[in-house]
Amino acid sequence: MTPPLIAVAHGSRDPRSARVVATAVSALRAQRPDLDVRLCFLDLNAPSVDQVLDAVAAEGHPSAVVVPMLLGSAFHARVDLPGLLDAVRLRHPHLHVQQADVLGQDTRLIDAVRDRIVEAGGSTGDSGLGVILAAVGSSDLATNARTRALAESVVAGTSWSGGITCFATSAEPTVQQAISTARHVGADRIVIAPWFLAPGLLTDRLSHAAETCGPGITYAATIGPHPGLLDVMLDRYWQTLALLQEFHALSA
Repeated sequence: MTPPLIAVAHGSRDPRSARVVATAVSALRAQRPDLDVRLCFLDLNAPSVDQVLDAVAAEGHPSAVVVPMLLGSAFHARVDLPGLLDAVRLRHPHLHVQQADVLGQDTRLIDAVRDRIVEAGGSTGDSGLGVILAAVGSSDLATNARTRALAESVVAGTSWSGGITCFATSAEPTVQQAISTARHVGADRIVIAPWFLAPGLLTDRLSHAAETCGPGITYAATIGPHPGLLDVMLDRYWQTLALLQEFHALSA
């Protein structure tokens, strides 16, 4: 029996977020109808992680692979989700639950952001276009440093005038500061590209702040159900399934 793929999303008070995540998971099911793919949320939306994994255990599955739909390895990936899974293991000692790596800064997700910029009208040959990658921000300086480097990866291979990362929370530059810098280095048009899977309150905050900075600014769509996202999720699943199979072989 192939273990279910349990996609775990962050959750949001904004209903658009759950809809976009659900669309991505539905696309994954359509791409791989042979897999049992289920969606749950860490917070604010249903079903919860507990509800889905309790159902998996009740159906008699011996194992499950949990794929966090998270771009960074922060509190939710390192503390929150592992704690939930430990509680599931206590309730269901015969269910082997393995957490996969986060989506991370995979090149396929960077390609997805670049595609969203092009869809927003950003021709890759436009040397007057500045790109601002909008991310959440962290209290961890090393995490922010890694995220800042992403903007350069997004603009690599294009004629765009440059890429700058801004943050919605906890760090600088803000979106206004990033727009000012982009214009200072010669961009006459700017696309703000969200490093987010789905829209929500933070992406709205960023877009509203950008609106105060004058004309010539376009806001690209979030990553959403891009094929690159589906590929990364499947890779995280198969990598973790290999570890599960190794565990079962050693335990046999």
